[in-house]
Amino acid sequence: MKIKNAIFFGKRMLTDFNENKHLTICLDNKNSKLSCYYFVFEEDKINTRGGNHPFLFDAQGIPQVHSYIDVVDTKGYFYYPITIGQYALAVFHTWLKTQDPDKKAYFLRFADWFMDKRTDDPMLGTYWLTETAKPEYGVNTPWKSAFAQSRAISVLLRAWQLTGDKTYLETATRALIPFTKDITSGGVSVDREKGETFYEEYVAAKPTRVLDGHGFCLFGLYDYIRAVPESVNPNGHALAQQLFDEGVEGLIRQIPKFDMGFWSRFNRCDLPGYPQDDPCTIGYLRLVRQQFLILHGLTGREELHTFSEKFRHYDRIPNILKMYRHKFRALKKLNRL
Repeated sequence: MKIKNAIFFGKRMLTDFNENKHLTICLDNKNSKLSCYYFVFEEDKINTRGGNHPFLFDAQGIPQVHSYIDVVDTKGYFYYPITIGQYALAVFHTWLKTQDPDKKAYFLRFADWFMDKRTDDPMLGTYWLTETAKPEYGVNTPWKSAFAQSRAISVLLRAWQLTGDKTYLETATRALIPFTKDITSGGVSVDREKGETFYEEYVAAKPTRVLDGHGFCLFGLYDYIRAVPESVNPNGHALAQQLFDEGVEGLIRQIPKFDMGFWSRFNRCDLPGYPQDDPCTIGYLRLVRQQFLILHGLTGREELHTFSEKFRHYDRIPNILKMYRHKFRALKKLNRL
């Protein structure tokens, strides 16, 4: 098993040098009519592999992803809401370019998947669960994700604008509620009491704080602010604005804690035994600095531009080699090698 894992991560490192070198971003990102997403995912270029396994598409064209390489007991294919949301947005981009009615219908099947697979709770709002385990975080039961919430919001709001069906809007509005609650209370946020609100891509027993996941959460919240004015839903608009502002402030306050002086940490995980320095890959560093630039354009916060430039300068061979030494130690400590 460890040899197999070592081969997998070795191949992953070799492909990492060229990953996310040329990310396409959408500059039309303040219009109330939601067009392309902040990153322009392209259906014909999207990576249709989960780890070393190709996606498995169901009869409706919804992709399923294979379990993580270090999952032992529950191997197989699973619906992964984060990935499903990304693929849905890629299909939406195809429809924007072609106006093909079949692509519109395909996109709406993704929106209906989120409608069908949601969980509604009178206290916790609407949320989606991911069923594949995350062993490195000690998560072996279905888990919530702020990132999944964000993807669902972005998909459902576009479906609402396409169709006028208010049930999509109502579900997107209820999907805001988990952002208001800490992970200890069934929500998807941490550090709010410290004024450093952070939205969790992976909800575990303790905060995991994945940097790019938090950034993507802010995009979903901003989609809601744009698409749903006060005149349509004053409470929803005000809540999304509050959550977005908190999340931006939390990001700015927490970015220095991710800075390793030559690279960025992938996360800041409080679980016992998790390595303090788990650096992100090259592709993630490039993705995160682009997130910062987009968010700088949305908010005007200069700190985001400063750190984007700082991370850009980190992307050099000496720093990459140093990062891999830290990454190897982190993977060994997590028993993933």
